[in-house]
This record gives sequence, C-alpha cells and structure tokens, in this order.
Amino acid sequence: MKNIKAISLGLLPLLSGMAMGQNVQKQPNLVVIFCDDLGYGDIGCFGNPTIKTPNIDRMASEGMKLTQFYVGAAVSTPSRSALLTGRLPVRNGMYGERNHVLFPDSKAGLGQDEITMAKVLKENGYATACVGKWHLGAFSPYLPTDHGFDSYFGIPYSNDMGTGRMGRAQNYPPTPLLENNLRIESNPDQGEITRRYTEKAVGFIKDQKAGKPFFLYFAHTFPHVPLYTNDRFRGTSKRGLYGDVVEEIDWSVGLVLKTLEECGLDENTLVIFTSDNGPWLTQKENGGTAGSLRDGKGTWWEGGFRVPAIARMPGKIPASLSSEIMTSMDIMPTFLALAGIALPKGVALDGVDQRGLLFERQASARDEVFYWWGSDLMAVRKGAWKLYFKTIYDMYLPSMKIVDCEVPELYNLETDISERFNKSAAQPQIVAQLVEVANRHKQAMVIKAPVCDLREEFKQ
Repeated sequence: MKNIKAISLGLLPLLSGMAMGQNVQKQPNLVVIFCDDLGYGDIGCFGNPTIKTPNIDRMASEGMKLTQFYVGAAVSTPSRSALLTGRLPVRNGMYGERNHVLFPDSKAGLGQDEITMAKVLKENGYATACVGKWHLGAFSPYLPTDHGFDSYFGIPYSNDMGTGRMGRAQNYPPTPLLENNLRIESNPDQGEITRRYTEKAVGFIKDQKAGKPFFLYFAHTFPHVPLYTNDRFRGTSKRGLYGDVVEEIDWSVGLVLKTLEECGLDENTLVIFTSDNGPWLTQKENGGTAGSLRDGKGTWWEGGFRVPAIARMPGKIPASLSSEIMTSMDIMPTFLALAGIALPKGVALDGVDQRGLLFERQASARDEVFYWWGSDLMAVRKGAWKLYFKTIYDMYLPSMKIVDCEVPELYNLETDISERFNKSAAQPQIVAQLVEVANRHKQAMVIKAPVCDLREEFKQ
C-alpha cells in the first residue's frame, strides 16, 4: 500500500465549494451512525446469512464498503473517544488499567482540554447534534453539550449499567435518559429507545433542511446487551432477539437515508455507518459474530478492532468495495478537510485525511494500525502483516488470560484473515521491521493519565 498524503488535483473539482469552503451552503452535511458491539459478520452485506439488513446493504451498494476499517479500541469508552477526537485513547486519557470503560460512579470523563470534531465544526458554523449512547462522562462538564454538540438526547453510558442489569451494578441508579444536560426519565422503556433515537435524529435533519450545514452523531445503544426491541420487530429475524435488534437498527438507517432524500440533502451528505468495537462473544446467542475474523470485543485479535463500515455520498463516493486500511480516527481530519476547516493547532492527531480513498479510490493514506489495551501496545499492523507482542486466550473464562509472547506472533492478514498461521519463524525480517515500527510509535507517544480508573462509591 502506498502512503499517499496529498489529495489529487482530480478530486478538487468534485469537491468545489465544499472542501474549499467557497459557499457555506455547499459545505457537506456529515453523519456518523455508530452501533454498539455490532460485529464484522452481523449484517447482510458483510456476509450474515440470516439477519436481514436491506437498508444497510443498500448503503453498501450505493457507497463504499470498507472491509479493513478499524476502531481505536476494542471496548466502548476508549473507542468513542478515538472517533470524536481523532486521537488514540492513550493520548486523550479515555482508558484505564483496571477499568477499561467509564461507569456511573466514574469521577470524570473526556476532558475540556480535548478537542472533538463536534467542537471544531460548531465553531465553524455547523449545527451539531448527538443522539444515543455517549459513554464519555455522565455529568457536566463531560456531556455532549460540553464538547461541541448543540443538543443531546440519549443514555449516557452502556445500558447494562443500571440497577440489576445482568446481575451487576446493584448500587447504581436506573438507566437514565438525558435531554441536553437534564435527566428526563429514570428508567426508559428500552424496547422503544431505537425508535425514539431515530425520531430525534430525523427531526434534527428536518430542522436543518434549509439551514446551515450539520453534523449528526447517531450512536445506537444496541446491539449491546441487554437486548430490547418491540412488537414491530420481535420475532422477525431468524437469528432470534439479537437479529431482531439489528433489523430494527437497519430500519433506523433506512429512515435516516429516506429523510435525507426527502429533504433534498442526500447528495450533499456524507454518511458513515460503523460500530464501536467487535461483537461481545461471551454473551453467546445474545452477542454477535465477527464472521471470518478471530475473536471479538475486548481482544486485539482482528474481531475486536476490525468492524463493518460503509461510507455513502451519492454522486461523489463511487459505488465500490475497498480493502484499503482506514480507521475511525481518520473520520475527524477527513470531515474537517471536506468542510474546508483547518485542523486544530498544536494537537497531535492519530487520524489522517482519507478524501483520496473515499472519493477517488486512491490507496489509503495509512498502512499502519496500532492495537492498544490500556497503556500497553499489544500489536501492530503494517501493510499485510500484523505482529503480536501479547495475545489473549481463554477469553470465555471469567477472567481472560493475557499472555506475553516469548517470540512475537506474526500473521499475514491478506492471506490469513482468521489469524490461524503464525509466520514469525519463517519471516524474521518482517518481525524485525514491525518491532521497529512499534518502538518508533511508542517512543513518539505522549501517554495521558487514565481517566477510567478514577471512581468512587456511587451516591444516590
């Protein structure tokens, strides 16, 4: 893969008045639909044989299906922080050594010293809205409205963190529903939450029909467990309750796309659909599947970090299949470049501008991926090769087993997508090259103190 840093001249006419900012009305609208624990193999266009996802499949047929798309972490809080800041969690502090995500008793959240894409877009004339799961801080000054969103409607953390959920969190309050900074319900009917989220998202789009450009971050609560749906979708899938929940998300995606079309905004709106991490395999039939990828959520095997992704912008992104590498951290610099907005000064980003990949099918602007767990670099990918310094086994036990590799394990992800054949003995030069890449990356990394470990006894 080539490392292309500059956008070609051929793309400039395509984005005239949009990326160059000549006319604010032509700046693109930007939408991210972010699922929770949706696996690589959980939708039709990524190979699921029983879950019907016609609207997501239509997105893929009309846009770019990205088969090598990675998130910044294999669990929720750090992954979401990576998406919104364009920075690895070890840079922005949204990770933990003991607690890998935030909880209702967490003392803090995403700091005000971190710059989100919502904040930059809002400062440059965009209307911004966050709908759905946040999980970057449950109270001010860590809520969406403290980080550049004009409005927020959703559940501030995972839906298993309320009273008695899955037999855990017994001292926590019922799962709250917030509107902006106010708790409007203490125990919402989660069977209707996808519908309510969708109504809010659609309403926001309709409100912007004739106004300024907008950024919508639509972060679904599901298919994270516990799973909920309603009479409209219950029993409709051959995959049981999990499939029912995913099919309701597909309905939601269809309504968002339909609204964009009806409002005449379709061709000027970039929509990216993806997931925060891989499937929660320990939940068995209530969890998803990573398809041909190895393992899932909470691991740095491919099934934990590689997720389904689709980018759609009719008339601008060609209908295509791409096996180029892209990450969720690339979304922020790509969005800002499309809007003609400069990157924040003095901020070290881990994302890169991927306009060339998305709009002209050029090679990716990156050929490296770094797999962090807490403040440890567990694996690195460069080109086709992925090298493990630590691996994870027995993840189905109550306490997963992390193993230091006496000799780093090496896999060719182009020929061995399921990571079955360790090639380290046969490829010592590749091992040495990736060790050097990892060392260079770690030496340049400024690690921020972990926020997720800051907890106290919850007080009602």
